[in-house]
Parts: sequence; C-alpha cells; structure tokens
Amino acid sequence: MLHTYANIILPLAVPKNYTWLVPTHLQVQIAIGQRVEVSLRNKKYTGIVAEIHQSTPEAFTPKEIISIIDPTPIISQTQLTLWQWIANYYMCTQGDVMSAALPSYYKLNSESILVHNPDYGEDYSLLNNDEYIVAEALLIKNELKLSEVKQLLDGKKIYAVINQLAYKKVCYIWEGLKDKYKAKQETYVLLNPTYNNETNLSNLLNNWQKAPKQMELLLAYLHLIKSEGQVTKKKLLLKATATDAQLKGLTEKNIVQLVKRNETRLAQLPKNVAIDFELSTAQNIALAAINTSFQNKKNCLLHGVTSSGKTQIYIKLIEEAVKKGQQVLYLVPEIALTAQLITRLQRHFGGNIAVYHSRCTDNERVELWQNVQSGNTKIMMGARSALLLPYQNLGLIIIDEEHEPSYKQYEPAPRYHARDTALYYANLLKANVVLGSATPSIETYYNAQQHKITLVPLTERYAGIELPAITIVNTALANKGQREKVIITPELQAAIQVALAHNKQVILYKNRRGYTPYKNCSTCGWIPQCKHCNVALTYHKQRNQLICHTCNTIYSSINTCTACGGQKFEQKNFGTEKIEEAITALFPTTKIARMDTDTIKGKDGHSKIITAFEQGKIQLLIGTQMVVKGLDFENVQLVGIVDADSILGFADFRVNERAYQQMEQVSGRAGRKHSQGSVIIQALQSHHSVLQYVQQHNYLGMYNKEIQEREQFYYPPYTRLIHIQFKHKNQITLNLATHYFITHIGTAYMPYAIGPTAPFVNRVRNQYLEDILFKLPKNTTLINNCKAAITQQIAILQNTAQFSSTVIIINVDPV
Repeated sequence: MLHTYANIILPLAVPKNYTWLVPTHLQVQIAIGQRVEVSLRNKKYTGIVAEIHQSTPEAFTPKEIISIIDPTPIISQTQLTLWQWIANYYMCTQGDVMSAALPSYYKLNSESILVHNPDYGEDYSLLNNDEYIVAEALLIKNELKLSEVKQLLDGKKIYAVINQLAYKKVCYIWEGLKDKYKAKQETYVLLNPTYNNETNLSNLLNNWQKAPKQMELLLAYLHLIKSEGQVTKKKLLLKATATDAQLKGLTEKNIVQLVKRNETRLAQLPKNVAIDFELSTAQNIALAAINTSFQNKKNCLLHGVTSSGKTQIYIKLIEEAVKKGQQVLYLVPEIALTAQLITRLQRHFGGNIAVYHSRCTDNERVELWQNVQSGNTKIMMGARSALLLPYQNLGLIIIDEEHEPSYKQYEPAPRYHARDTALYYANLLKANVVLGSATPSIETYYNAQQHKITLVPLTERYAGIELPAITIVNTALANKGQREKVIITPELQAAIQVALAHNKQVILYKNRRGYTPYKNCSTCGWIPQCKHCNVALTYHKQRNQLICHTCNTIYSSINTCTACGGQKFEQKNFGTEKIEEAITALFPTTKIARMDTDTIKGKDGHSKIITAFEQGKIQLLIGTQMVVKGLDFENVQLVGIVDADSILGFADFRVNERAYQQMEQVSGRAGRKHSQGSVIIQALQSHHSVLQYVQQHNYLGMYNKEIQEREQFYYPPYTRLIHIQFKHKNQITLNLATHYFITHIGTAYMPYAIGPTAPFVNRVRNQYLEDILFKLPKNTTLINNCKAAITQQIAILQNTAQFSSTVIIINVDPV
C-alpha cells in the first residue's frame, strides 16, 4: 500500500522542507497551500503544504501530520513558485520567505503551558524552594505560561525546575498552538421589533413613568437611528451622557437589545473612482507608449523628470486596470514617507485602495491579507512586503521611484530586492510592470537600452514649468580662515532671504542627523567611540548625549578627554541639528522645522510635519533623505544642498549614481507649480563631474560615464555580485574562518573572489566583521554552481567546532 507524504514549509531557516506522513483520514482533505499542524522535536508548528507525493523518505521515518488547519489553501501555487524562486535566487530558505510573507496570525506558535495536576494534592514538603514557588502559583492559577514561570523565578534557570515538577507529577506540560488573531467586535443597540410599530412606540413614550435618564437614552437612540441608520453602544452612551447601568435598565425592560458584531479595523471609504484631471499632450504620448509596450508583453521604464506628472499617468493606468476587474499593486520605497500620495490616491479611488506596511498591527495585516485574497481590495499600496500578499487577479504592478535602495531587504532574510522580485512575479502572473523614476538605477536604464524593457521618456515638467536653476557655490572661500566648517554660505543666506521675503518656502538638505558627526580632543585628537562598534559617536546637542548611529547605544556627553584629560573639544562637520541652530540664529523670526528620525515621533509624526509645511505653518524645512522622497509642495521656491561633499565621499562603486540621484531628487522639490525654482549646492569639490551633471539635469551624461566605468572595472550590470559577511566576537577566529572558507571554495571561483577584507566599520555590536565579494560574469550555470559551492562551504564551516559560532550572512545583488 502506497503512503501519501507532504513536504511542509515551516517558519524556520531549514535548508530543505521536511516530510510528514499524511494520515489516511486526512488524505482526501489535504491540498497544496493549506496550513497544517505538525510536531518537530516535541514542539508544534504551523506549516504550509508545498508538495504532496508518494516517495517514502529513506533516511528517516516521517511523523504524521496532526491536523489540517484550513479547509481551503491560503497560498496559491503561483505564490509557492515565487517563494521557491526567492529562496533559490537570494540563497535563503523557504521558511525565511514564509516568515516574511505571512501575518503572525497564520504562523500559530507553540507555547508551553504548565497545567496543575489536582491528583498530586497540596503537600509540597518534598519540593525545593523554586519548585514550591511555581507549584503554589499553579495551585492558585491552574495554568502558567513559560513567561510567567520566568517572572516567578526572577530569571533563574527555569527548565530544570519545570522538568522536576513534571517528573514529580506536580504538573503536566501542554504544547498547544495559540491563535493570535481576534476579530474586532462592536456592540450595537437594536430596538425591540415590537416598537417598530409607530402606535406601540407612541404608547411607550406617552405612558413613560420614572427613569428620566432611560427616556433620554431612548430618545437619543431614535435620533441616531434616523440620522445614521445604525447605533453602537459607545456612540449612544456618548450622545446621551449615560452609563452602562442606565442602558442596562432599557435592556431589562426589553425595550432595546444589545448585539455584538465583528467589525473591520480598516478605514472604510466609498468605493468610487473619480478621475478629475486631464493629461497634458506629453503625458498622453507617454501613456500611449506604455499601453503599446503592454500589447507587446514588455514591461516599461517611465523616465520622467521631477514634477513631470508621472503619478497622474499611474492613476490613469490604475483606472484602466480596475475597469478590467484586475488588482493593482503600487509599490513605494517607504510607506511612512508617502502620506501625500496615499491621500491623493484615496481622493481618486476611495475605498478601492488599501495600504500595507510594517506599521500595520498584526490584526490589521490579517484583514488586509483576507481582503486581497478575496479580491475585495482592488488597489494595494505598500512597501516591499506588499509584494508577498495573495493576489487573485493581479494585472498591474507600479514600482514608483524604482531606483531607491529601500526596495532591498537587509535584515532579516530573505534579502530580496522588491523591484527584481516583482518583475519575476509579474512574468508568472502575466501582469504588466511600470518602473518609474526621474533618476533610474543604472541597471534598469541599461536593461532599457538593451531593449529588455521599453523606455518611455517624459522630458518636460507638468504645465511647462522649467526645471530649477542650479548654482554651485564653492565653500573653500567661505571656509578660509574659519576654525569650523561654514554651514550657510553668504550666497545661500541671501537666497533664503529673498525666498522668505516673497512668502516662498525653503528646504535645506543634509544627509546626516545629529549636531555633529564626531568631536575630538583639541589637545591630543582623541575621538569618543562606541564601546560596541568601531565608529565615532555622534553628538546630539538638544539631548546632550552621544549616540552610536550603528547600534543606537546612548552615552552621556563627554567633557573630559579619556586619553589626556584635556577639556577642550572641537566639533567636526555638522548634522541637521546644527544646521537648525545656525538657521535659527540667522532668521530668528522664521518658522523652522527639522525632519529626521530624531524629530519624527509616533506613527503619524512624519505626516504631521508634512501637513504643517503644506499649510504654510512652516516656512523653512531642514531634513535628511526624508525630504528627498516623492514630496510635492507647490510653494517651495528654494532648495539648499548644504554639504554635497558628504554625499560624494562614500567608498562604494555606486557613489556617483547615488549622489546624482539624491541631489537631482531633492532639487526637484523646487518650483513645481507656479514658477521656476532655484537650487544652491554648497561643495568644496565644486568641479566634480556629478555636480556638473546635476547642474545640467543631465542624467544621460551621468549614465554614460558610469556605464563605461562599470564595464571597465567589472561591476553590475555587467556582473552579478554575491556579498558574504562573516561575524565573530573573536577577531582571530574570524580571520581563520574567512581564510578557511576562501581557500576551500574551489579554484573555479577564486578568480571572481575579492577578500577576505575588513569593512570600513569592522566591529558592530561586539562582533568583528570580514567580507568576501564574488563578482561573477552573467553566466547562469556558473552563478548557480558558485551558489551551490558557497552553500556547501558554509555548511562545512559551521560544522567545524572551531568555527561553529561564526555568523555568516549572504547578500545576493547588494545595493
């Protein structure tokens, strides 16, 4: 007799999906994509059925599946194919992908619970002190979670105590899967059907005696039911300023009834589609080109200059897809920075659009997941994780600002790139993809030049507004004779004065928060460093603290040099906090705000500042990259890039590309509506080629120079990169581990390896770091063989006692 087996994906980093036996009574019910309950090493897990087969495992005897949780699959075969591709391409496990994709509710966890054994009695004289404490608590509560036992024993080793209690039969240990999701319930007030008759209701009111507050409650109910159609208990008590006891009086008289109903946690808007604008001639040409590319089954790159109206084209494309009954995914780099865009899309599509991101609660995620799976949600806007939702009829994917590094996941695995994954997913689904950017990534523009995707240019700003005029100010003259670096040059100060005098707004950009990146002893040059990382501490003046921007450890401010005892410190360079101080001194009556991670507090902190700036309550906004990404302000006349050298100073092959993107994007915030804006870039390297390209808004010039250098030095898009980082608390052990790895990787891959080398920051959170980088030619066979060799070598390394505690992180296509 043939047995039926199932390969199950667990939310664990297991390299291969484990196999379980399907009991006879479950064989008719089981299906690929369902959740099942299984046991592994005496712990229970929820897993996803990935494969059903009759191949008996040779190396072990499979355990039986305990139960099937879902009557129907929650994951489609297409999603499972995507999971497999992500795991293979990005060198992670399907369990990693499952953990990233599913809301917590769908990953029921096994929680050990101690259950009191009443047969043991109450004689605890044979128990030691720790056992007695737990047993007494069990006697009172009957059940205890592990977390509660830890609190009782004040963090001592609890497992020995639990084992002894179980051995002595004081308690039982129960493993159960805990359901984390709870539907939101609302209590509604209903009138007894008897009083739906006007005569009966009139008699009730006319013959009312005593209990005047109950009468008020009833009248408030009748008013609300007429105006709103339904009445919640909460709203009724608020309107009548009544208490639960007074409402209870009405229910006991059987005048009203209380009924509980499940409610959605998601905002409910009318599901209307209202497009109230017309495209310009240039926009219509671009839209037609996109639709033509779709007919040829090609994805496209919409390369539109800043403020060219790309979002309006997206809206038209979404409208067409929704009319066809298709779902749309609108990906954005960071959902927290897109409050303006969400409001804009809701104005056009109402309740058809939903938002999915990391700040959603677990319960909200479940409801969003279910709405997408049912097809109830037509348009989903979200960051990269929204790509992993269970779409039923996905017809269009829009990837806005496709060049943004935020589309790449770093921690934890899977370290996937949402843009590239979306292109693969769309191919599976036969969906269309639009990549949009004013400053496309070199790789994407190269693919357009190679005709792998269609290039659709949009070269003019909406309403014919000219691109901002850019002035480059050499800060060498301003800095001459100054002890500290000049923050605001006379040219920038004068431009700010003019903009404010004309009631225009100003944005100042600096890619570093804090007051000063580091300060050093003026006597011996000593620099305060983090105890856990090899980085200088950033000084935050308002908090009077030193903060490590790598591990976020906070230190008290230092006024005495640890090395020489000196008490004079020099502040080197500056961050947004120091810019704010300098601007406040220059323009004391101006309404100034700063937008960085130090000033954004709470879920809506970012949108509050943006709204205040839109409403003119803020005249001058200072910020980090938060002010670069996709913001649309009609009254901004001037943008100042305060320190371009800090953008150009990174040791990375993408430094020029990133610098151009940041400066061009932030420049694009100026002069978007009524007249041409202006930009002032302060830099010591005033003749740097990137600054010249930015000044001319010359993306193609930047691209041509970069693509030549990428080919010459063998970097993407001409190669594929695999970055491997090794971590260990002991530097010598780390060095031995990386050299063991590289010498055993195989001669076929040695020519493509760089390293091991220590990164610029070579110690983070008390772990030393070393890197190995593989620059592989675009040969699929060679790349796959190299990945297999890397995986095998890591397995060997981690099974060697000396190196078993080495942490190894693989990052395919790092950005």
